[in-house]
Amino acid sequence: MSITETPSKIEKILQDAAVNRLLPASQICIVRDSEVILSESFGYVPVGSKKIKTQKLTLFDLASVTKLFTATAFMRLVDLNLISLEDAVSKILPEFSGERPIAPYEDPLNPGKLISVDHGFTGMVDAGEITFRQLLRHSSGLPAWRPLFTQPTVSAAKQMVFDTFFSYKPDTDVVYSDLGFMLVGWAIEKICGMGLDQAIDHFVLKPLQLTETGFRPLSRDFNTPLPLPAEGIAPTGICAVRHKILVGEVNDENCASLGGISGHAGLFATAEELAAFGQSFLDESSILTSESMNEMKKVQAVSRDGLVRRGIGFQLWSADPNASYAALSPDSFGHTGFTGTCLWVDPQRQMVIAFLTNEVSNGRKNRKILPLRAQILTEAAAICPVSADIPG
Repeated sequence: MSITETPSKIEKILQDAAVNRLLPASQICIVRDSEVILSESFGYVPVGSKKIKTQKLTLFDLASVTKLFTATAFMRLVDLNLISLEDAVSKILPEFSGERPIAPYEDPLNPGKLISVDHGFTGMVDAGEITFRQLLRHSSGLPAWRPLFTQPTVSAAKQMVFDTFFSYKPDTDVVYSDLGFMLVGWAIEKICGMGLDQAIDHFVLKPLQLTETGFRPLSRDFNTPLPLPAEGIAPTGICAVRHKILVGEVNDENCASLGGISGHAGLFATAEELAAFGQSFLDESSILTSESMNEMKKVQAVSRDGLVRRGIGFQLWSADPNASYAALSPDSFGHTGFTGTCLWVDPQRQMVIAFLTNEVSNGRKNRKILPLRAQILTEAAAICPVSADIPG
């Protein structure tokens, strides 16, 4: 398959997905050898009382891809010797300390049900000993999720995180945790003396000249004070908590309960700017030192079953044959977001794939995004075949 045929095949997949409403709106940007080889938009978004074609400047809710920007901002502080990965979280956030029990956590997709990941451990965990490295590699023992949006105020929601129980013994598994990145975000604020939105703008967005990427803060009644751009924002469906279709308002309820700005979610961006962010991890002119960049990309923790490998912030390629990134090179790294988004960087191919969509607007269950993402990443990998993909 030629280089020109593969982007066309990706475009057909996304065009068909838009026509069939599998992806109401989407953007893709693929960079190879520092050059954009594909940047297209598909589907429609609402703007006022009309629907317009999705454009390159249409914004998408990045969801958990936000965590990569939070991790990068933290590592910039490491480079400035303002914090260390080995520092205890309690050094910056003394509220997060004291012994806690192990307990199952609430299932975010099935209200009333609990998820247990204790692996038989019934002891206590001292929150005061948890380090930033553990938070950033998702091995801290914290539960994946808690219903913060049930709390009456922002301060009460934050306190729920500070006081939370643990769900497994630290460093005995990898359990992806939103709570860990909330704590990282609050630590960044404490260290910098500014809001997380300002810190990420100062340490990440401005140095990379990303002018379209940013948070959309919420007022106490969940209204967004920022106007919608002329190119629109992809809606993410009806929120069961806020009882309305979300357009330009963060999809994640917990992030919304924290004012729309958090370390785990809340950023909106375009595919081209997300790809530029990904490219910074291939360029020598990265905003991070080589040491910090390598920390983010190397294996920091592996799950009990061996199928999940984590760096600092980044998910790393693993030998899971069912993973959407299976066709990429073994040194690839990236992240996905609940709304349907993803960013993957393949160093062997010198390729960045940024894919944004609002597939979640079709509903939070019976999702179709996983096979679609796998198709897109597989076709992207075919643009530049690698002869020897040997796991490192």
